[in-house]
Amino acid sequence: MAQVTMTTQRWDELKALLQDDRRLQTEYPKVAEYLEMATRLPGTGDDQADAAFDLRFVHYMTGGAAVSSNPYWDIVEPLVFEHEGRRVVNGGRAEGSARLAFAQLILQSAYAYAVPSPQTIEWISGFCAGLPIVELGAGRGYWAAQLSRSGLPVEAYDVEPPDKTENISFPGASGQVDVWHPVRDLDGFATRSEVADYVLFLCWPPGWGDKMASEALSSFERAGGKRLVYIGEPKGGKTGNDAFFDALAARWSLDSVDPHFVSWWTEADVAQGWVRN
Repeated sequence: MAQVTMTTQRWDELKALLQDDRRLQTEYPKVAEYLEMATRLPGTGDDQADAAFDLRFVHYMTGGAAVSSNPYWDIVEPLVFEHEGRRVVNGGRAEGSARLAFAQLILQSAYAYAVPSPQTIEWISGFCAGLPIVELGAGRGYWAAQLSRSGLPVEAYDVEPPDKTENISFPGASGQVDVWHPVRDLDGFATRSEVADYVLFLCWPPGWGDKMASEALSSFERAGGKRLVYIGEPKGGKTGNDAFFDALAARWSLDSVDPHFVSWWTEADVAQGWVRN
């Protein structure tokens, strides 16, 4: 596993933090929770690799924007391997590990459910063909932040912006950024132009029969929308509802699939670009 590089000053900061349990619990409770649990969970079997991952986790989770503009990716990148034709975060083991699965829960809550690799951000930018992006169900706006940094105009909306209201999928915690990009509520979306001169971006829209995905797509269609980026699982998975997938099959064509998309080994999500028939 690639070693993380840092300045002597940063190394001293981390040592001081890790030597002060009370401060770690107060300032970075999620990091403290991970470190406490990690020692109880089986890792990869390679103690050196597990220690390197723990260091990356602590460094990027506590360093903020000063150490990385995409900490999620910087934490997981060395654990990305090819498996059955897919790029997955599994640490080189088909079954992953219990320790990595626990880290996954914390990282998805702190950043986003899907992993925004630089290659996927570049693929989305190409698919947009110069159009801006509107993301619905943006959560913390982590993907919106990465897309904005790539030069794309991005608007992000969520029914429960984490910096303004309680969001059970993205709960607040000390030492953790509430939003990475401005996220407005749906009232803000309702006041924007009704002409869909943008690419609709749905990243892990809720599943289990929730109507959010199908209603967002229907509204987009009524406004004349032509291009959709969908990141999530296939029909019957954890994301989207049947009506959403039925609408895609009836009125849309799959134009592009990101071949370099990175998924957690526990998920079946993909990145797809759709165009209206």
